[in-house]
Amino acid sequence: MAVKAKHQRLVLVVIALVAILGAGALAAWALRSQASYFYVPSEIAAKPPEPDRAVRLGGMVERGSLKTEADGVTIAFVVGDGKARVPVRFKGITPSLFVEGSGVVAEGRMGADGTFNADNLLAKHDERYVPREMKDMTAAQARETVKETQ
Repeated sequence: MAVKAKHQRLVLVVIALVAILGAGALAAWALRSQASYFYVPSEIAAKPPEPDRAVRLGGMVERGSLKTEADGVTIAFVVGDGKARVPVRFKGITPSLFVEGSGVVAEGRMGADGTFNADNLLAKHDERYVPREMKDMTAAQARETVKETQ
């Protein structure tokens, strides 16, 4: 018994829909464990994430909190948002824009002792950032320089 062309197309459409839904569900399941949630210090103080969950902590590096440990590679500092403070430890090379009083996003995990153990630091600059080479230029000179490089 032969299947009509109309029924054959319907079966193919149903199989394609099932395959697309299955691929979407598989992708969502795979990304679920890779998602990195963003917290500010007051959110961590109110409801800390699970100790082994990858999260991002964003806030300002408090002035006077930056300390280099004895190994010369590990740094400890405090990230605050005006409402709460979170101690952070990072082992590695810091970005050049990372200084006290600046914004930072630390990627890592909360430790059981309440210290955030960062694997990566992303330094943030304000909207008034100007490259070193252009800091003494007027706005008109800066526009001309940018036009020349394009």
